[in-house]
Amino acid sequence: MALSDFDVLTFDCYGTLIDWESGMVAGLAPLLAERPELTREEVLEAHARAEAAQQAQTPAMRYADLLAVVYKRLAERWGLSASHEACVAYGRSVPDWPAFPDSADALRYLGEHYKLVILSNVDNESFEGSRAKLGVPFDAIYTAQDIGSYKPAAANFEYMIRNLAEIGIARSSILHVAESLFHDHAPANRHGLSNCWIYRRHDQEGFGATMDPGEMPRTQFRFDSMAALVEAHKAERG
Repeated sequence: MALSDFDVLTFDCYGTLIDWESGMVAGLAPLLAERPELTREEVLEAHARAEAAQQAQTPAMRYADLLAVVYKRLAERWGLSASHEACVAYGRSVPDWPAFPDSADALRYLGEHYKLVILSNVDNESFEGSRAKLGVPFDAIYTAQDIGSYKPAAANFEYMIRNLAEIGIARSSILHVAESLFHDHAPANRHGLSNCWIYRRHDQEGFGATMDPGEMPRTQFRFDSMAALVEAHKAERG
């Protein structure tokens, strides 16, 4: 199997193209100032649990509103108080989350060779801020707000596959590119999608802001960055 076997790259955004973990930690600063003993990994793991639980409980909730609830749950877990205004501010922080330094350049290059598609656990307004940081036009954007559920739900992948088929894109021509084993690679396996793991956390322990996927999903490609994916594509083309 080669990268050139595919016509379409479908991307997870947060954790793959946008450095959501840094964005989360920055947004949680008012709480963390009161609990300085918490390590970054403890914070991210607590966030992953709270977010996944809320997504399962309220799958149609807009992501910005869901993050506000996550902020409240984390404050309670850490024995702190959080005002409604602070919760809402955290929910609105997604557009401030930084892109990884290699994302925009990699997408510009890959856009010369593939159609580019987003499949993301986000709301449309929040994604607009992130899209400005990524700096490329996407051929399709499918959000949790559009679908009414959050990955790893089957509905999200079925929605994407069905809508891409309607514009003439076969499942076999899609390579799903993502960091999260839990949100993306395990369901990609279940839906017969070829997949490429961007292992952003290759130099860190644990799963950070994503849940443990349990059994390791299969991946056809693995790179530690988007830049490494681009270099592999260039090498393949000779």
